[in-house]
Amino acid sequence: MSGETDLIKLYSGQILQLAAAIPNTDRLENPDASVKKRSPLCGSTVTVDIKIENGRIANFGQDVKACALGQAAASVVGAHVIGQNRDGIEAARNALKTMLKEDGPTPPAPFDGLEVLRPARDYKNRHASIMLALDATAEAFEVAEQANCA
Repeated sequence: MSGETDLIKLYSGQILQLAAAIPNTDRLENPDASVKKRSPLCGSTVTVDIKIENGRIANFGQDVKACALGQAAASVVGAHVIGQNRDGIEAARNALKTMLKEDGPTPPAPFDGLEVLRPARDYKNRHASIMLALDATAEAFEVAEQANCA
């Protein structure tokens, strides 16, 4: 029963608020890159569209079909991704992964709001869903660069 209580506590009010207010949920009409990522364990998916100008994300859209934890992560990402370069996205992704797997430091600003997901580190089966938005965004940036859009 304790494990179930801990899981209920994981879905804090702050996580649920983020999940209920995901920004940039309209897909882009002509993105420089579009990437869909899926968590094989739970089936959560996030599709990200980006437009790049001068090496930075100028426009961003996402379609999020994920659990509350994946939605909360997508909410933080969606709120802060515009204006970021590839290094910033990759640093946030790597820091989030380290935070979840090794209880590492909070991702750097402006993605420090991902700290709210720290309690999920004990639930390895939730990590892939939490990582979807940043994984998809990092891959989309790479795809756009390979297509010479960045």
